[in-house]
Amino acid sequence: MKFSEQWLREWVSPELSSDELAEQLSMAGLEVDAVEPVAAEFDHVVVGEVVECGQHPDADKLQVTKVDVGGDELLDIVCGASNCRLGIKVVVATVGATLPGDFKIKKAKLRGQPSNGMLCSSKELGLDDDHAGIIELPADAPVGRDYREWLGLDDVTLDVDLTPNRADCLGIKGIAREVGVLNNLDVTEFKVEAVAPTIDETRNITLQAPAGCPRYLGRVVRGIDVSKPTPLWMQERLRRSGVRSIDAVVDITNYVLLELGHPMHAFDLNALQGDVQVRMARTDETLTLLDGQQVTLQDDVLVIADEQKALAMAGIFGGEASGVTQASTDIFLESAFFAPDAIMGRARRFGLHTDASHRYERGVDPELQRTAMERATALLVEICGGQAGPVVEALSAEHLPKANNVSLRRERLARVLGIQVADAQVTELLTRLGFAVETTDAGWLVEVPTYRFDITIEEDLIEEVARVYGYNNIPSVAPRAELRMTRKEESQLNIRALQQSLQSMGYQEAITYSFVDPKQQAALFPEQATLTLPHPISVEMSSMRLSLWPGLLSAAGYNQKRQRASVRLFETGLRFTPDEQAENGVRQEAMIAGVVAGSVQGEHWSDGEQPVDFYDIKGHLENLLGLTARRAEFRFVASEHSALHPGQTAAVFHGETLVGYVGAVHPQFTKSFGLKGRVFVFELHLDTLLARKLPSAAKVSRYPSIRRDLAVLVDEQVAAGEILVVIDKFGENRLVDLNLFDVYQGENTPAGKKSLAISMVLQDTDRTLEENEVNEFVNGVVERLQSEFDAVLRDG
Repeated sequence: MKFSEQWLREWVSPELSSDELAEQLSMAGLEVDAVEPVAAEFDHVVVGEVVECGQHPDADKLQVTKVDVGGDELLDIVCGASNCRLGIKVVVATVGATLPGDFKIKKAKLRGQPSNGMLCSSKELGLDDDHAGIIELPADAPVGRDYREWLGLDDVTLDVDLTPNRADCLGIKGIAREVGVLNNLDVTEFKVEAVAPTIDETRNITLQAPAGCPRYLGRVVRGIDVSKPTPLWMQERLRRSGVRSIDAVVDITNYVLLELGHPMHAFDLNALQGDVQVRMARTDETLTLLDGQQVTLQDDVLVIADEQKALAMAGIFGGEASGVTQASTDIFLESAFFAPDAIMGRARRFGLHTDASHRYERGVDPELQRTAMERATALLVEICGGQAGPVVEALSAEHLPKANNVSLRRERLARVLGIQVADAQVTELLTRLGFAVETTDAGWLVEVPTYRFDITIEEDLIEEVARVYGYNNIPSVAPRAELRMTRKEESQLNIRALQQSLQSMGYQEAITYSFVDPKQQAALFPEQATLTLPHPISVEMSSMRLSLWPGLLSAAGYNQKRQRASVRLFETGLRFTPDEQAENGVRQEAMIAGVVAGSVQGEHWSDGEQPVDFYDIKGHLENLLGLTARRAEFRFVASEHSALHPGQTAAVFHGETLVGYVGAVHPQFTKSFGLKGRVFVFELHLDTLLARKLPSAAKVSRYPSIRRDLAVLVDEQVAAGEILVVIDKFGENRLVDLNLFDVYQGENTPAGKKSLAISMVLQDTDRTLEENEVNEFVNGVVERLQSEFDAVLRDG
């Protein structure tokens, strides 16, 4: 919201400088982005009148003039502007004047003719960029008067960056109300008189979409003259508010918008066929807008229409066919309340953002329509002439916003602000803000005015009290913090330990979006249902992730494209799985996942550049599991997964519970993620890694250990890990070390079999083991393996 300080001070004028006013508004939540002068610096520029104007004898595009500036003599001035003519009032820079850019006016001769001054354009005075011709002033402009003083150019514009909840300040009226409250001053609000109708003509209005438009006012005005110039005072206020003057009708509607914060629109009455309808657009209905753009509407767009066609996008943009032109003499003036939900997002859909849509999206006072209509009508009749008909109102009262009643507790106000504000002061500032305040035993009951859409709960009222009371007036009290040792369960492994372990293995932590590409995710998890966002950031980020893999694989591909040959990334985060039994229908699970690609350690003279394989990432995962001191409780089982390569996939079990997967990414997905070479991933439930087994003190044996090696033949499908688990359980306390040191298939082994060589180290804490005890243990192991895996002791 950009406005002139002089215009604001006509409503309320605190004893503050421009900078102090800007600071006050900013501290009250109306942040002032800029305070800028309305015109550049210049002097000795006065109002003049062209009393003689003739062709320059030696130049086709120059004219020789005599200009009256109220002095003893007429000034000879040569001018090249095409609009210079006899009898017009102009802006004259006299000899000795200094214009913007430190341009000094001196006596000169142009093509042999004396020129004692310059007739100025708006651009030359730094008012705007219009350089089409010299400035033409109204006929009543006082000759000889200092132009800067007469037009009030010692003024500044304040550009306020309003938050979306403060639509009530998108007009001078709202800003003035705020300034009045902040300075405890009364606002001089002009009285809008109703314009008596002088003709009886009306147009019926039908509300076919009352939820989107519960109130619509219309008025016929006949016999206007659009060619009448907009008064200079209005042009200046529009210019200083950043609005370009177009014609009198458009300027008037824009002026009311800036003054009251209420958008309006005028239709060419002769373009309307029948009565006015406020309805939803028909599917694929087309409309050509005022800027010539043709749009195709859908049935969720509110339109103003006649009995034959759509005339305008309600609250957003008018239509070309019904727009007011220089030939228009009769208009239909609109003043309506459109619900924010009916306007929100529609302008953006068509690449539009107008002053009207900006206000309607945030909320316009539903009680302001008649005031705006009468104000615009009065200005229209005064400037353009014409005869106004009666105001016709179509109303659906049940769809209008209802006034909110919000309670404010004295105790709550003091607790949130940290100070006691006097009851009388709270009542006064809320009343000045336009609230109807009733005192209660606990505090106040406040009826919120219709223009404050943002006040709905108690905290909103507390904020109002705080900002008007002044944030700078609330003393700063340093918080008192007591240091206490927090209880930490030793059995709980800190997630930082997992992160540091992965970092020590060359991984870097990644943070990816929880929103992923639905196509990529569907390819990785074709049989799993997903959650689709109703309003995604983009189509490529419209599904909630079922795994951390899509984000990590995309990140790995991104890095590989940027010449990162080796990539090791990990992430901790949530995955989101649809589950009707879960709260809100979504099961959120904390996971830890990683991706590895490239070489094991880079290029090296001893072994070249060795690519990573399944056992590398499996080893990384085993290191993580080792942090829990419960490594024996986890096992890797050959498995299948839709995202992973067959034969290079393992499911990770904790006991009998599936807790994750590890394996090679299936080659069919490398292209879609931009991957190069073989890529391996893992993913585990994070909570299975956070519980660790506490160490317990044990007696150290001072007796010798005994090693026995065992070679058994088993089916090649039997996992060596399962063999080791059985031996470990059988060994109980005497088995202190267990290791698979050889796997052999080939000559001297039957087809379909493999040989596993296992070392076992036995030791007792109380005595030296006897040979027969050791043999008994080994025989027991062989029998157990034979019974569970059909294992056979290998000879030789």
